[in-house]
Amino acid sequence: MKVSVQAEPFDLGAELADFGTGRADVGAVVSFTGIVRDDTGAMEALELEHYPGMTERAIAGIVDQAVERWNLSDVTVIHRHGRLGVGEQIMMVATAARHRVAAFEAAEFLMDYLKSRAPFWKKEHGPEGTSWVAAKDEDEDALKRW
Repeated sequence: MKVSVQAEPFDLGAELADFGTGRADVGAVVSFTGIVRDDTGAMEALELEHYPGMTERAIAGIVDQAVERWNLSDVTVIHRHGRLGVGEQIMMVATAARHRVAAFEAAEFLMDYLKSRAPFWKKEHGPEGTSWVAAKDEDEDALKRW
């Protein structure tokens, strides 16, 4: 299992190259990569702040829940912090399981958690200055299915 909170970009191909391979207990690998998007047409960058140590522990705790609930063989979660430009990779989740349903559901569970509960504070930078990003009702609603 891997949980990394980092400022540096990650190489998606390198991260996935060996993930879940060479294991007799893996029948499915699911991956998701989040990209910084600009919904308003005016965002220049997204800045993420966090408390080192606390954030990793919180994410590791939810990874442990996913591993137990879906009997996962492996998990990777990478989440970036700092100032990120539009179009940059912000996070990735990869899950490996015996069956595809478990891998897909666990990946969705982890993504919903990261979007709504991981302790990051987001600030948008644009030509008019900066503003904090508020929680969205639809992100909170997504957690209810778990």
